[in-house]
Formats: sequence, C-alpha cells, structure tokens
Amino acid sequence: MMPFEMLNKMLGSLDDLDALKALIQRFFGIDFDDPFRDVKKVLCVQPHPDDCEVAIGGILAKLYLEGKDIAYLTLTDGSMGSHDISLEPKALAEIRKEEQARAAKIIGVKKLIWLDYMDTELPYSPEVRNKIISTIREEKPDMVLAPDPWLPYEVHPDHRNAGLLAMEATFFASFPHINKGDLENGLKPHDVPLVGLYYTARPNYIEDITDIFEVKLKALREHKSQFEANWQQWEIFFKSMALFYGKRINAMYGEGLKILPKMLLHITPFAEVI
Repeated sequence: MMPFEMLNKMLGSLDDLDALKALIQRFFGIDFDDPFRDVKKVLCVQPHPDDCEVAIGGILAKLYLEGKDIAYLTLTDGSMGSHDISLEPKALAEIRKEEQARAAKIIGVKKLIWLDYMDTELPYSPEVRNKIISTIREEKPDMVLAPDPWLPYEVHPDHRNAGLLAMEATFFASFPHINKGDLENGLKPHDVPLVGLYYTARPNYIEDITDIFEVKLKALREHKSQFEANWQQWEIFFKSMALFYGKRINAMYGEGLKILPKMLLHITPFAEVI
C-alpha cells in the first residue's frame, strides 16, 4: 500500500476531486476514462421494460459492438404504463415483454430475465434483494448497471427501490451466508468489482453516442405502447437528455453514468463527489 507520506504528497499536489480519482484508480485499478475496458459481461437492472434503452441504450449498443455480453434484469411487469383505460394490465404486461424483446435485439442484448413484480409496487424488501443476488451469482457480471436511487426529484418508487436493491445486492452477492439457499442450488458467491448508475445527475463518465444515437432511437420505437402515440414529444425528450450529457464532453449526444467501485458503496464520505 502507498506509504502515508506519498499519499499526503499526492493529495497536496492535486485538487480534491483529481486526487480522489487518482487514488481510486491506483488502488482499485479503475480507469474513469474507460471503465468498461476490462468488463466482459454487464448486467443491466431496470425497474420497467425500456429503462435500459431510455437511459443508456447508446452505451449498451456500443458495448455489444465491442464484443461485451449484456443481460437485462427487469424487476416489474410494466403493466401500469398506459393511459388507455380499455387495455387490461395483464395484456399490457405481455405486450411490453414482446416490445422489450424486439428492442433488446436491436441493442444486442443476449438475455432477458424477468422478476414480474407489479408495476408501481416493487417492494423494497429482502425478498427482491435476494432474487437480484441470485441473478448476479448466476450471471456472474463484471459490472452491474442500475438507476441512480439518489436522483433528485425522482418520484417513481420503482426507480428508487430498483436502484437501492440493485446496489445492495451487488454489495452482498459475494457474502456466502447471505441468501444462503443459493449454495444449495449450486450458485456460488460472486464479486462484482464495478457498478454504474444511470439516470444520474452526478455522472463521472460520459460516453459520446452521437454515431449510434439512431440505433438507440430505433430500439426505443419498438416500445410502441409507451412512445408511439406521442413519438415526436418523446423524441425531443430523448434528444434533450442526450444533449444534457453530450454538452459536458463537447459532443452532440452523450449518455452518463456514475461509476463506482463496489468498495465505495459503504461508509465512504467522498463517494458522492467522485
């Protein structure tokens, strides 16, 4: 480990943020400019069908082109996502599964996993957390992506709960006595070194998706039950999100993530500013 004198010198020669990033990069091997470099498999956790594509469809499509393996874990059935009073929730849930399958194929996602909790009623519970832990142990990802549960002004409980549960599950998946039934089913503990939070107001990694933005839009258009009736408005919204991130890196369109090593998900006062 770096001697205290060297650590103190490093902190004294850089501003706070650069110093922290340099230390994390040195101790954890994280490259904030290329966090996916050593990642071979990604598990993208989403509260509803479409969230992965809305948030980071461009990043995921680029990862696929780089040969990365991508799986989606969808926590709810999406059954409440309609203003059409004549469309029954059960029917909508089936429609959204079909839409998600078509959209995922465009992005390059190889596997879709569903927990099928009721849309708008995703419980914040050990049961859900354990199911995510089991999925992590089965899929063995190198990185878990999930919505940022600390996004200011986020009112949807599914999004907040999905983010918290995914981060907790990632942190606990390497502990053998947590969700111990997995051992009986042949699922060994799995350590996930990195997490990435999407829908975040504090990105520390932004990917230029200008060249692949049309692929993202093509995938999103497959979610017809959600966006087709008001596609022009939604397209403006999607472009606005991409412009928000892109401007920060002098690109037309971008997507942002809050990248953190798993070790910083607990008792770390500076995780917020990394």
